[in-house]
Amino acid sequence: MDKLTKLISMAPLFLLLCLPFAFADHDYGHALSKSILFFEAQRSGHLPHNQRITWRANSGLNDGKASGVDLVGGYYDAGDNVKFGLPMAFTITMMSWSIIEYGKQMAANGELKHAMEAVKWGTDYFIKAHPHPFVLYGEVGDGNSDHYCWQKPEDMTTDRRVYKIDPSKPGSDLAGETAAAMAAASIVFRRFNPAYSRELLRHAHQLFEFADKYRGKYDSSITVARKYYRSVSGYNLLMQGKAVHNAPVFERYRRKAEYFMCSLIGKGSRNIQRTPGGLIFRQRWNNMQFVTSASFLATVCSDYLTSSRGSLKCASGNVAPSQLLSFAKSQVDYLLGDNPRATSYMVGYGNNYPRQVHHRGSSIVSIKVNPKFVACRQGYATWYTRKASDPNVLTGAVVGGPDAYDNFADERNNYEQTEPATYNNAPLLGILARLAGGHVRYNQLLRVAVPAPNPVIAKPKPALKPELTPTSASSSSPITIKQKMTTSWNDKGKHTTDIPHFPKWLNSLPARESLEFVYIHSASPADVSVSSYKLA
Repeated sequence: MDKLTKLISMAPLFLLLCLPFAFADHDYGHALSKSILFFEAQRSGHLPHNQRITWRANSGLNDGKASGVDLVGGYYDAGDNVKFGLPMAFTITMMSWSIIEYGKQMAANGELKHAMEAVKWGTDYFIKAHPHPFVLYGEVGDGNSDHYCWQKPEDMTTDRRVYKIDPSKPGSDLAGETAAAMAAASIVFRRFNPAYSRELLRHAHQLFEFADKYRGKYDSSITVARKYYRSVSGYNLLMQGKAVHNAPVFERYRRKAEYFMCSLIGKGSRNIQRTPGGLIFRQRWNNMQFVTSASFLATVCSDYLTSSRGSLKCASGNVAPSQLLSFAKSQVDYLLGDNPRATSYMVGYGNNYPRQVHHRGSSIVSIKVNPKFVACRQGYATWYTRKASDPNVLTGAVVGGPDAYDNFADERNNYEQTEPATYNNAPLLGILARLAGGHVRYNQLLRVAVPAPNPVIAKPKPALKPELTPTSASSSSPITIKQKMTTSWNDKGKHTTDIPHFPKWLNSLPARESLEFVYIHSASPADVSVSSYKLA
């Protein structure tokens, strides 16, 4: 048996930032379609005739009835059956912003209609939840009673009490975020449904006035939300009128935005933590919410800077817009599977994705397959602890993701890592549309530098006879080298230089087995040789 102690040396060593880029082989349009589809699994209320997630059925049909208000509809935020107003408003804001920026790319991929339907499902609910200029219903159900049970939405027997903010119990942050969602959505529908757009804008104006006139933190009024979506920053700033009146404020925010962008790409005075595999990391519990939001902001910032022919001013110097786009792309590629675990954190994308998602509807057999009622605690005993794949695939859901060391446990009770959320997916729509369709004006080439690759271990196969005899290896050597050279960066449509997953290096190579690796260069071919070997 041959044991190689020092195998390969290459000259010259390459600096990939200066050499040709490798392209990730992902279908961003396909991922976009799946990401939008996830919102159909989160729908509450009467499902439409064109519902594509067929394992779901009507649910929450009496929401608000006991309080004399119709609150049927909207979205369940994550893996439970509560309708939380604050994350729902953020979700609709980010979906709308994604469409405003990259609606043309969505249309090119046949997904604009679906994306707009997803927004409207939320805004239709917000119109119901805002029956008076100074009243906004901010929650249906509560997390404590809901989490006591493990039931699919169609079976839920938990308390569906409703909670609101009004002049006596204000919530400027909740009202302000909902106003932002309605205003952003009004832009989305301005061309396609002007009357509906005006209706949304009317609600946005009223909600903004409510937030401004009656100030307070919403979780001081809806206290049951504090444990789940507490108000962290409160309501520091409410702006209206012409931009010139708020110029000093905008300038402060511009500086903060630049500081944040620089920290994302490692060019700031202080930088955001990353996992060994390159994912930005904020916290263990649902870290992906920060990944998708930050990546969307970086994408938009990149395109705005490109359009204005500007650059990002960082502590280490000026940064080209393309570096922001490369960063965003690297984060999306990690999410879709280019990571040390070779795991896609979008359910249904790729072959290796989470199968035991922390999600009530996904983990319990569909009511359409087995209409038998699943009681509150029965769900925990029968379905929650079940060590098997979910009976219903939660297509497109982005789960919480790995920890600070790229570790991930695909277990239903691991809610920190396997629970999805609407606000994970919402910012992702814009990034995926951008990557799938390019820039509507500049149509930039999406390029990303990959780190210098370690050798890739091929499947065992008979030793290859050399096409080129290396001068550094004697003819009697039991080691042979076969070089495969190409003048193209792709082979039969595949990028041969794309190595998304790097296995660990071998300490030994058994007899009659081979090893393949790929190197990238822009000059003459590298000299490849065997430094030394030891026969076992």
